[in-house]
Amino acid sequence: MVWQIRSRARTVMSRMAVLSSSSIYGDSFHCSPFSGLTNSFVGFSRNWANPNATQWSKNMESHLRLLPSVKRNQISRLKASSCSLGLAQELTSYKVENMGKTDGDQDLFAEMKQRFLSFKKHKYLEDLEHFQALAEAQYPKFMVIACADSRVCPSNILGFQPGEAFMIRNVANLVPPLEHGPSETNAALEFAVNTLEVENILVIGHSTCGGIQALMSMQDDVDSSFLEKWVINGKSAKLRAKAEAAHSSFDQQCRHCEKESINRSLLNLLTYPWIRERVRKELLSIHGGYYDFLNCSFEKWTLDLKGSSIEGGRYSFKDQAFWY
Repeated sequence: MVWQIRSRARTVMSRMAVLSSSSIYGDSFHCSPFSGLTNSFVGFSRNWANPNATQWSKNMESHLRLLPSVKRNQISRLKASSCSLGLAQELTSYKVENMGKTDGDQDLFAEMKQRFLSFKKHKYLEDLEHFQALAEAQYPKFMVIACADSRVCPSNILGFQPGEAFMIRNVANLVPPLEHGPSETNAALEFAVNTLEVENILVIGHSTCGGIQALMSMQDDVDSSFLEKWVINGKSAKLRAKAEAAHSSFDQQCRHCEKESINRSLLNLLTYPWIRERVRKELLSIHGGYYDFLNCSFEKWTLDLKGSSIEGGRYSFKDQAFWY
């Protein structure tokens, strides 16, 4: 009788190691609430009773721990003491899934896949010559600096097509001055201006900017977090907004700073000699833009170099326009 039990235990282990169905949750099996499933697995009756069943379960758990890690992760640690052999009978009705991803994640990527395939069919393949040319080189007319905010996508708002804009997005669409040292933003600027020779730099801010709210809420000289260390680049815009809108509400001060920080970034662009020189030679134009998604309007302006001063923090505009 003992050798029969051992033989059947080995059969169970062998089948479970290659089992393509499981109900794994976390690091253990859960007994299924269903009762109308087959009980023909390895020939055991659902109500089969044996005084050695508890010891058999412990032996099973001990053997499972010796399996290779991949199989052990699929099977987890079998809690046969609570589920008994009825678990093995019901496992055959479950399909092995990648438990590292939730159904929601899979749905999101399934939708993303359809968007990609739609892009390929309706844009890429219909304009194949253009995209093949882009694979060889890019000649964008614009360098766009926009906020990382998920609600503000320049390509979606302004209709930039592949190859039209070299783009970088950061918190609060800030351009740090040259003296603040290297950053991802000025590295992208250097490549766009000196290598790609873009003709326009467009800094786009927006309403209800969380980065500007963080800047306006900061205590003086406090920069303990990564966010604070970054938005401190807009400190001069904050000081000016606080001074000019001193009697306004916090929200109104933030809105003032949202636009002021754009203008300050335009001046900061001029601290880079290779940008200032191209602007002076009229090979490059610097623009500001403000997107208000509360009423879906866009404001655009161009920095006038003649009336602007880096040292004095003065700026002058031309070609200002409102799109609404």
